[in-house]
Amino acid sequence: MDGTHASQEPPLANAPTPAAPLSGAERRRAMRRSWINAIPACAYETPVHRMPTPFGPLFIVSDPEGVRRVLVDGAEDFPKHAIHLTVTRLVFGAGLLSSEGAAWRAHRRIMSPAFDPRAVASYGPAIEAALARLLADWDALPAGAEIDIGEAMMGLGLRVISTTMFSADGEAMMETAGRAMQAALAIRPSFLDLLPGIGVLRRGGNARRVAGMFAELDAGVHRLVAERRAAGEAAPSDLLGRLIAARDPQTGEALTAREIRDQVVTIFLAGHETTAVALTWVWYVLSQRPAIEARLLAELDAALQGRAATQADLPRLPFARALAQEVMRLYPPVPNLLARRATRTEVVAGVRIPRGAMVAVTPWIVHRHRALWADPERFDPARFLDGAPPHPRLAYIPFGAGPRTCIGMRLALAEIVTALATIAPRYRLALAPGQPIELQHRATLRPVGGLRMAISRRCPRDL
Repeated sequence: MDGTHASQEPPLANAPTPAAPLSGAERRRAMRRSWINAIPACAYETPVHRMPTPFGPLFIVSDPEGVRRVLVDGAEDFPKHAIHLTVTRLVFGAGLLSSEGAAWRAHRRIMSPAFDPRAVASYGPAIEAALARLLADWDALPAGAEIDIGEAMMGLGLRVISTTMFSADGEAMMETAGRAMQAALAIRPSFLDLLPGIGVLRRGGNARRVAGMFAELDAGVHRLVAERRAAGEAAPSDLLGRLIAARDPQTGEALTAREIRDQVVTIFLAGHETTAVALTWVWYVLSQRPAIEARLLAELDAALQGRAATQADLPRLPFARALAQEVMRLYPPVPNLLARRATRTEVVAGVRIPRGAMVAVTPWIVHRHRALWADPERFDPARFLDGAPPHPRLAYIPFGAGPRTCIGMRLALAEIVTALATIAPRYRLALAPGQPIELQHRATLRPVGGLRMAISRRCPRDL
């Protein structure tokens, strides 16, 4: 259970779920805020839900074996859909999120060593320094100050990835990258982008806007790549340095300057936006679940005894990690369609999916599916502790699944748990009263209008 007195705890924010499939007009109205609002309750109970769209049926696959077929075993038969690639290629070029086939496999091989456990451990000082900066800023605020915790976590995530990527140049690049990323997130894909005529005009206009958004960042990245290559072995061994030095173990090839730029932009977005969103929901849930917060503080006090957390402490914080995992189950940072296209007629979980159909695996639905989770809308970190009843492996996919599992998964978890272990013993965050918590399901899962919280220093006796 998620603590004593569970019946007295307020319900956590959720998305409206229609009891039955909506009519076309009702569905369009619901989707003005988020397409999730148009998903009926039966989609959370069936292995595959067939949803009509103006462009043909959409098959939402939630059965774990079906997920395996689409994302793992049959990944080549279910490539990313054009609606997904239209926007990602505009922003990320040939980055890991937007490349396919042999090019993707080569880039994944080249980049994997930069995200292995030893590499992630080496980024620990950047995470810890960014957290120390955040705490210093909060210490200067008046007692009971109110902040938008989403903005605060976004700033933290941006500082972490900036210094991890560029070390001493991180501060100079941070604001430039932040402006470009926020502008890029405002671009939303549309089926109109795929139509003849108007689609060409839309794509051309978006391409010009993206080029302007990223001009300053692109120039900075190309300058740093040139400087690092000129410095040779004297260059910093940060994430950018690792990308420059990396070679494909099969062919010996390195990334070009343009390919490095595309991977840098991809890592920036995936490395700060999603982590920041996860932490935003961590603080929201803790503000609503005092018993969970008390158990977390007890673990942190026993393991850390008042000192700051480091990467070496993470294996001794199983409840903190389980808490983060359960938050990402209920509030997956990337909640929406992992859109794929069927290249041939398939039968998935007993449902015939015709060639050319759009197929989606959706973390928001999989993580709340009635057939996969007991009492799925209840917050319970014990689901992820040793000894808990096992859940199907592909019932939990906050970082995707299969060969395209997020390459930065280890780094994201390390940052989230370190932030949790560093901030929670020092500060209590209370949800500011009177604000509705409405979910915005877009590229990432954000609270509409932000999330205001009052922060206050904990006294030693609170620990």
